[in-house]
Amino acid sequence: MSKHDYMSADPIPKKNRRAVAARLVRYYMLYKWRVAAAFVLMLASNLFGLIGPWLSGEAIDAIAREGGVDFAAVGFYCLLMAAFYVLSAAFSYLLSVLMIRLSQKIVRRMRQDVFDKILSLPVGDIDRITAGDLINRISYDISTVNASLSNDVLQAATGVITAAGAFIGMVAVSPALLGVFSVTIPVSVLITVLRGKSMRPLFRKRSAKLAELNGFSEEMLSGMSTIRAYGREGEITRKFCEKNTESADAYYRADYIASLIGPSINFVNNFGTVLISAAGAFFYLYGMISIGSINTFLLYARRFSGPVNEFANIIGEIQSALAAAERVFRLLDRPSEAADAADAKELGAVRGEVEFSHVRFGYEEGEDVIHDLSFKANAGETVAIVGPTGAGKTTLVNLMMRFYDPRGGAVLIDGEDIRSYTRKSLCAAFTMVLQDTWLFEGTVFDNIAYGKEGATKEEVRHAAKEAHIDGFIEGLPQKYDTFLTDGGALSKGQKQLMTIARAMLSPAKFLILDEATSNVDTRTELLIRDAMARLMRGRTSFVIAHRLTTIRNADLILVVKDGDIVERGKHEELLEKGGFYAQIYEAQFE
Repeated sequence: MSKHDYMSADPIPKKNRRAVAARLVRYYMLYKWRVAAAFVLMLASNLFGLIGPWLSGEAIDAIAREGGVDFAAVGFYCLLMAAFYVLSAAFSYLLSVLMIRLSQKIVRRMRQDVFDKILSLPVGDIDRITAGDLINRISYDISTVNASLSNDVLQAATGVITAAGAFIGMVAVSPALLGVFSVTIPVSVLITVLRGKSMRPLFRKRSAKLAELNGFSEEMLSGMSTIRAYGREGEITRKFCEKNTESADAYYRADYIASLIGPSINFVNNFGTVLISAAGAFFYLYGMISIGSINTFLLYARRFSGPVNEFANIIGEIQSALAAAERVFRLLDRPSEAADAADAKELGAVRGEVEFSHVRFGYEEGEDVIHDLSFKANAGETVAIVGPTGAGKTTLVNLMMRFYDPRGGAVLIDGEDIRSYTRKSLCAAFTMVLQDTWLFEGTVFDNIAYGKEGATKEEVRHAAKEAHIDGFIEGLPQKYDTFLTDGGALSKGQKQLMTIARAMLSPAKFLILDEATSNVDTRTELLIRDAMARLMRGRTSFVIAHRLTTIRNADLILVVKDGDIVERGKHEELLEKGGFYAQIYEAQFE
């Protein structure tokens, strides 16, 4: 799957277009009792509102009677009309409140589904998607759907009931005038349908362009220091301007087409009013209709035209919501990570043996980066993996933790294929310290305690002392209760030490150190070496490092080049061979 599959603005097949609306309806059905209550309120509000035009006509006819004005009847009809309109407004208010609550529940459920889906996607899929695009799905796209659920859908549903009731009212008042009015109805419907078809791809493209802009912005903001260091502000500004212009143009084209519908429908409706007024005057002169009935018919005609006009105005928003929903459902429809085997078991009492048996793997079909690789790490041993960038070092770790499955061969833990274990128990057996540190918004205590569920303050402080970060933490304003925001004002080395303390707290049997000391200065590196030694004691450790001083005491060093292990042995043995490892060592300490 390519990134284009996620970012694409291409339309889905015609046969699947109704599926988007159907899936949104299924979200509604999760709260069917609220939906039923909304339908009752909607029906009551519209029916009470539709009685008003009939009462208005009766009041006018009471004024125009031959014997003079019947003030009692006029007053009665006016009071009754006011009461019905008040009831209609009250039910409409309750309906609006209910729909807002309902839409929020649906959107919360949808956003949770999207987030859960992201967590369940294979790592390979996640690697192909920009963070900006994922954020766009969770925030902008679902917010667009929310706006439509709380407003546009309500207006559309209310409009259908209003239009149906008004049509029945017009039939009851004067079928002849309805024949005149029907001349304009097909024109309004035709304009709405044709414009709607042309707008959907425009709104889909608008969402895609915004996702591209968000992705680019996220990428550039995260690398702002590098951009300034190389003086590329002008180039980045130009690229941002291009993407910003494309996004703005996409918005303009979609909104421009949408803005044409309302005035067009208004013109047709106003022309219909002219026809009804002229025909009504003619019918009145020949005694075919009363003035009150003409008034009633005009009010019903406006009630009928109002929903058509409203739908023409909101169709753009509905199309935008459907386009956003398509993008959300495209993500939800992606295959989740392969489920555990039916007979998968928990990785419980771990001895700590890891074996790669004739493993073959590639990220893309037909492009292997690992070829027939085999090695074994005994329990408690430290295995170092060295080699040039792109040699496949991190890939070995990804395979070991089953972020990817090999295309050939097998990875075994304690003599059994890792695919025979549940993923959750497999991941729980590993702890790691990576080159790219990750601290979340929370206290220092929370960040370190993340390594062990239910960790006590004493355990956290002991781990911090082992990592030589306790002294720094004690100097913070609230010590271990100091709140960090994206790492706060910590240096890269301090962040790294905190992640090392987190790993020390974990009871996992396997340890992965991926360039763990890359952000630590030489003095700090010396301070944590003994802590690292205690951390690795009793664990099967895998160390990926460019600094060869950190792996001199490793039980086994694997030298990886172009996806193959070209040398293996201990530090002194590899130096004596004078091969590739010796060349790396000499280049580093020349």
